[in-house]
Amino acid sequence: MVAIVIPARMGSTRFPGKPLADLCGKPMVQWVYERAAQSKAGDAVLVATPDREIAEAVQAFGGEAMMTSNEHETGTDRIAEVARRLDAEFYVNVQGDEPLIRPETIRACAEALTRRTAPVASVYDSLAETEADDPNIVKVVMDRNERALYFSRAGIPYPRNARLSLWKHIGIYGYTREALQSFAAWPQTPLERTEGLEQLRFLENGFAIQMARGQGTELAVDTPEQLERVKSIMEKEQ
Repeated sequence: MVAIVIPARMGSTRFPGKPLADLCGKPMVQWVYERAAQSKAGDAVLVATPDREIAEAVQAFGGEAMMTSNEHETGTDRIAEVARRLDAEFYVNVQGDEPLIRPETIRACAEALTRRTAPVASVYDSLAETEADDPNIVKVVMDRNERALYFSRAGIPYPRNARLSLWKHIGIYGYTREALQSFAAWPQTPLERTEGLEQLRFLENGFAIQMARGQGTELAVDTPEQLERVKSIMEKEQ
């Protein structure tokens, strides 16, 4: 069984209440939920949240929600709680602030995970030269089997001799149950704290991350201004 889990909470520092922000007539979390369902990559789709108002909004549009602790430091920790209560073999983490995420990208992550080549999976796409020095866009370097070697906010690899293709990380993850429970038991690691990237906790503890090629979304929503830009994109697509 594959469970697609969407962690969502009201307490965003830069945009409080953003999962329920109106986006073309629907709360933002509903767009994410519907695209996860459209991927047909999971046997179940649910929102994991510590906030009653989010759970009620999800139930109002016919979705499934699970109440979780408000003590979690990361979305992965929140999904680890779900894994203790929902019996599945694989869990796919779709960020609740990605209303433009493509169903094909969700499917690519799930397929990489269920091939069982690594206990964790994620997705990458090509990186434009203009994005190389943007610390808000995470880069990934991979080996020849598309396993992650490192993630960074810096422009890696540095072109000392030649410029290779650059890859950006798309923040969707898949995990086995064992990987999730291990993650939740480990303390934060030095590289994770330095870069502010929770996936480094897996690499620092020796867990491989299998990458798969996907399609980057145009924009995640971290601020009200970005919400307005997403609205403009959606209106043009309709």
